[in-house]
Amino acid sequence: MKLKRAAIAVIIGLFVYLSLYSWNLRSGQLDRLAGFTGLEIVKWVLWPCEYVHDQSVEFWDKYVYLVGLKQLNDQLSSQNDLMRLEIMKLREKAAEAERYQHLLEIKPIKGWKTDGTRIIAHRMGPTAALDSIIINKGVLSGVATDTPVMTSLGIVGRVVEPGLSASKAMLLTDLNSRISVRGQIHRSTGLLVGNGEAEPLSVKYMKLNAPVAEGEILVTSGLAGLFPPGLPVAKVVSVERSDISLFLNVEAMPLVDMENIEDVLLLHRGMVDSNSTAGNTNSTAQTGNSTTEGS
Repeated sequence: MKLKRAAIAVIIGLFVYLSLYSWNLRSGQLDRLAGFTGLEIVKWVLWPCEYVHDQSVEFWDKYVYLVGLKQLNDQLSSQNDLMRLEIMKLREKAAEAERYQHLLEIKPIKGWKTDGTRIIAHRMGPTAALDSIIINKGVLSGVATDTPVMTSLGIVGRVVEPGLSASKAMLLTDLNSRISVRGQIHRSTGLLVGNGEAEPLSVKYMKLNAPVAEGEILVTSGLAGLFPPGLPVAKVVSVERSDISLFLNVEAMPLVDMENIEDVLLLHRGMVDSNSTAGNTNSTAQTGNSTTEGS
């Protein structure tokens, strides 16, 4: 029974195959169907591979582009840093030139000559007891003890310890500082005494009836011979009269910001010209001779 069914199925299958084969010979439809189906199968087989290839190429292109972009960004960043550094240098040079210009605006002082120098340190020493600065000039540049130090705004202090190529200068705010001053307007004299860093200065020995006002500028009197007369030093901030003292209680503030100064001027006493001295001597002698002959 099973063999009969199998034979019938084979015969039917053979018939169908021969029929389709004969039909395909006449029309060619099966060949076109097979070609179309094969193309679709090829497409769906190759499409994932093509997609992976496209994505890989795109990723590589983007990676190469990003690498190049990063290199360009690094170059631009480096150039930007160099430009910023150059701008900082130019600003520093401009600020330095401005400070030097202010120093050059100081009018020549008769009998004194000026010499610019730079501050290299503040309050040096084991205990920094002195309210002081270190300047980069010393004995080799003509600096001596008590050489006045100033800026375009006014007196800073004086040299107390000259070295060969560097010196220590005591600021006028130091406890040991003493400067003879007088009022710029009322001409009242006193002794300007330092009270330490960031503390107001005291004006000692100014008579009780001496005319002085708040806001008045105190200048060097030149009485002690350490400083030329007439240089600005401090500004009066308070004036009090006491019933138990013969002197006024006067406080003043420095005209110079001691914490932020970078460049200062040194004042050296001018040397007397030997030629002019000899000329004056000769002229005096000639005058004396002519007087004697005339008599």
